[in-house]
Amino acid sequence: MHIDVNNAFLSWTAVDLLNKGYKIDIRNIESIIGGDESQRRGIVLAKSMVAKSKGVKTAETIRDAKRKCNDLKIFPPNYALYQEMSNKLFNLISKYTPDIEKLSVDECFIDYTKVRKLYGDPIKFAYKLKSEIKNTLGFTVNIGIANNKLCAKMASDFLKPDRVHTLFKEEIEKKMYPLPIEELYGVGKSSSKRLRELNINTIGDLANSDYNKLYKYFKNQTEKIINSAKGIDDSIINIKKSESECISNSTTTSYNLNSLEDIYKFLYPLVENVSMTLRKNNKYTSLIGVILKDKTFKTYSHQRKLKNPTSNTDEIYSIAKELVKELWNEEGIRLVGVSLGKFSNIQTHQISMFEDVKSLEKNNELDKVVDKLKSIYGTNIIKKASQIKK
Repeated sequence: MHIDVNNAFLSWTAVDLLNKGYKIDIRNIESIIGGDESQRRGIVLAKSMVAKSKGVKTAETIRDAKRKCNDLKIFPPNYALYQEMSNKLFNLISKYTPDIEKLSVDECFIDYTKVRKLYGDPIKFAYKLKSEIKNTLGFTVNIGIANNKLCAKMASDFLKPDRVHTLFKEEIEKKMYPLPIEELYGVGKSSSKRLRELNINTIGDLANSDYNKLYKYFKNQTEKIINSAKGIDDSIINIKKSESECISNSTTTSYNLNSLEDIYKFLYPLVENVSMTLRKNNKYTSLIGVILKDKTFKTYSHQRKLKNPTSNTDEIYSIAKELVKELWNEEGIRLVGVSLGKFSNIQTHQISMFEDVKSLEKNNELDKVVDKLKSIYGTNIIKKASQIKK
């Protein structure tokens, strides 16, 4: 199941205001949550359904929103409140299952299979959970139910608010294929534009498209996007690991990152940091992950298991770049993160006839020398030539 709070920031603000005696439910008027004008250029972070009906869009400027709504009420974001409400939501859900994958503060996946014998029919349970959240916490959610994460996410995005939708395997052609290509989860603006140019206008068009025709334009992503259109997804519920099982680092930017090159500039120092921590602990990693948060505060993550454990900065960076490229959907990014997991104390290596083992060993020795220099003289004492601005 995918559980998604309807219009989280505005709904949570509305609940808080009503609890404090505010006379109007801002969900029922022309209202928005407006970002920090000095840092985020005054963008719309969330809007009421009334404001949406007047044409207000998330991530547009407050100035543009005011032009569309004469009586627009603007409320500042309250991230402490959002975290508090998020904690309440996940605490409520965790009464029923510990298998929760948090995508962001306002949405998650749960693996219902493991608890189905306890709570019965999934659709009946979803309605029960949705009502409990509404009656206990004061806001509504959409719940999508499916055989995999992709279809559950697609289902929860169907008609809103306060709904339960299914998208089981046998329903994919009827419910998903007619949708415009832009609504396929994971397909960004640039990709959907190119697909439109190829006369692929619906998800069904993509599902039935020719692989060889698309490969020219989408390369290694071709199989992934066609499988997504068919509702194929074998990813598992990814439960957040404890700090002892994971080394991670992230950074929030003061402006949106709108290209892969920009994202990579922030990614490298993060990789360098976690790699140094790894080597300091005499560990090797077999699992590399990246995290991206876009300008609308949606979080996306992707990870890869390695055949050979490593602690080499360049190797980890190369894989992290590939993961970012696969994950990024052309939306402006405001947070970049990297994580390492599945640690071992020794480095075993299955040698390939195509690998230069001596070069790999030299790189590992070089990392140790660089770590020593930085520990003595500071992190800025030495940099790779590729990371210095031309």
